Amino acid sequence: MREHQAEFEARGAKLAAIGLADAHYAVQFREETGVTFPLLIDADRRAYRAASLKSANILHMFRSANATARKRAQKSGFRQHHLGANPFQLGGSFVFGPGNVDRYAHLSQTFGDNAPVEALLAALP
Repeated sequence: MREHQAEFEARGAKLAAIGLADAHYAVQFREETGVTFPLLIDADRRAYRAASLKSANILHMFRSANATARKRAQKSGFRQHHLGANPFQLGGSFVFGPGNVDRYAHLSQTFGDNAPVEALLAALP
């Protein structure tokens, strides 16, 4: 998302990320990645449960979609920074609008299953 932050902000959107780690890790992550948008901490996984985000299992490591995503990330220069408290917790991407409106939701089905940036931008007014 960091690479597309200006595109979102030009459309009036604000980015935020929610992670499972502690404040120390969030600081380290920010320093290593250069992320400038808010990094929120959800050590109790409350937001994850509220959004009905799934958890993976060891078999997800062997899915072809995971291997493809891993290769794409490595080719782009990304690396995993830390496993965190629950390495099997899957994520999601959401676009919320004013007035408590859900404009877009993508629940990851496996590791590396991220919403296309184009879909997120298209959900903006």
